[in-house]
Amino acid sequence: MRLASVAVDGSSRIGLVDVDTATVAVLPATLGTLDDVVRRGADAVHALADSAGAADVRAIDSVSLLPPLRRLNRDVLCTGWNYWDHFEESAGKREGQDPVAAPLHPTFFTKGPDTIVGPHAAIAYDADLSLQWDYEAEVALVFGRDGRSIPTGSALDHVLGLCIANDVSLRDVQRRHGGQWLKGKSIDATMPIGPWITTLDEIPDLTDLVIECVLNGEVVQHARTAQMAFGFETLVAELSLGMTVRAGDLLLTGTPSGVGNARDPKLFLRPGDEILTRVSGLGELRNRIESVALAAAGSGPGAPHGA
Repeated sequence: MRLASVAVDGSSRIGLVDVDTATVAVLPATLGTLDDVVRRGADAVHALADSAGAADVRAIDSVSLLPPLRRLNRDVLCTGWNYWDHFEESAGKREGQDPVAAPLHPTFFTKGPDTIVGPHAAIAYDADLSLQWDYEAEVALVFGRDGRSIPTGSALDHVLGLCIANDVSLRDVQRRHGGQWLKGKSIDATMPIGPWITTLDEIPDLTDLVIECVLNGEVVQHARTAQMAFGFETLVAELSLGMTVRAGDLLLTGTPSGVGNARDPKLFLRPGDEILTRVSGLGELRNRIESVALAAAGSGPGAPHGA
């Protein structure tokens, strides 16, 4: 299945997407939101198909797609340095904040959930915060089953599916706060995700997904998941070692080479830029950079993540 969150009459409804007919079956409001169902686990998600007969089928381009998940259990979980070409392109440009040698284990960090925006929403930009706004196209993994110290061999049993994310990052802010990544990647309304969650049974080969980021019509990132340093199973096993992961948790799995901070000259985002983030078989995100006064006290474009 392809599971979307759709805006209907001011509320979020669950939609089942059919990419062949370019339609979405909007399910009854009584089923709750996609956040609600995903938290109940993979069995509850797969039972949604039984409600398709009562669905309101609409053309996909006639509905407004929301972030598939918004009310997370915790911060967004993230993976750094998971494509060796990205690690190598940043050599000498990390200014002492990152490892010199290639990591032997995955690098994990988190970012705030208020970063999340929809697949076609604006990405908020404030020049008073930074002038070094960078793009990072990523595959995001959605957990569909709780687990702790999950063996590699059964790791995918805990994964509901995949979606797309763009981990927009403020490079100078990353360095400003002791070299850790949380603050520079946690600016409100800066991370589009979606366009929907594609369940694993719809993905024939997890190692052959093509990831691309297109900025103003130019391809700036292009890679295959076969180039990942640590595959999906390894990420799940290492992350869950001694730490419970829960249905509904979101894990970004790293970005390939081509980021703006590693280019010469550097290439940073500006208001008016158009970003297309796509992954074969998972769909695409289309977002525009728009100026918002995020630094002003009390301002902010996003609703609380618990809303």
